Amino acid sequence: MARNKHPEETVEKILAVSAKLFMEKGYEHTTLQDIIDNLGGLTKGAIYHHFKGKEEILLAIADRMGEQTEAWMRTVRDDPGLTGAEKLQKMFRASLENSDQTDLFVLAPNMLKNPKLMSILLESMIGEVLPNYMEPVLREAVADGSIRTDYPEELGELLLLLSNVWLNPMIYPATPEKTRRRMELYDQMLRSMGLDLLDQELLNQWERFCRLSPGTAVNNRRNCPTGQLLFHINTYQLNV
Repeated sequence: MARNKHPEETVEKILAVSAKLFMEKGYEHTTLQDIIDNLGGLTKGAIYHHFKGKEEILLAIADRMGEQTEAWMRTVRDDPGLTGAEKLQKMFRASLENSDQTDLFVLAPNMLKNPKLMSILLESMIGEVLPNYMEPVLREAVADGSIRTDYPEELGELLLLLSNVWLNPMIYPATPEKTRRRMELYDQMLRSMGLDLLDQELLNQWERFCRLSPGTAVNNRRNCPTGQLLFHINTYQLNV
């Protein structure tokens, strides 16, 4: 069978077709049968040979999207020409300007209805992003004086918790206007600690993200999509 002779091609085809359907119909409204019907002859067995289900397909898509971003973030983290605060700001800005991030807004499901994905998010945030990206950058920022705090580890935890839960419309639904107010308060909190990470352009960009919705005109969407944001493994958890 095709999946045995060319397994990589089969996987790529499944992921490409699934991503297209998730973006067109939304993750929640795409069934495995929809994916099968668009695979051009591949069977349900071909899918289950590589993936346990739709959720695992989504995670694979997110992993593929995150590979280049992860490499770029390592480059920023290790850049000797930037202060720690500048690295944090650059990571944040790039996360909102990343086209893959926009795609993930459209692809991701409602996290509250997908506890396994929620668990993966939290595990990755605590076990990977915090020690590998956030803590090293914050320690450097304290050492070079660009950020002043006696609690760099705790600050990293706070930034990730607020950005990935409170500001995440997939977990904490809100209208774009409400989300903007949260972002403005978040900005005030950061500035009170000497963290000048946000500006008007970034606030506007975040609000635009909140208005994204598969198959719906931006201006016709009142609520921030509860299933549009996936801060997935290795990369997107730094989207403060």
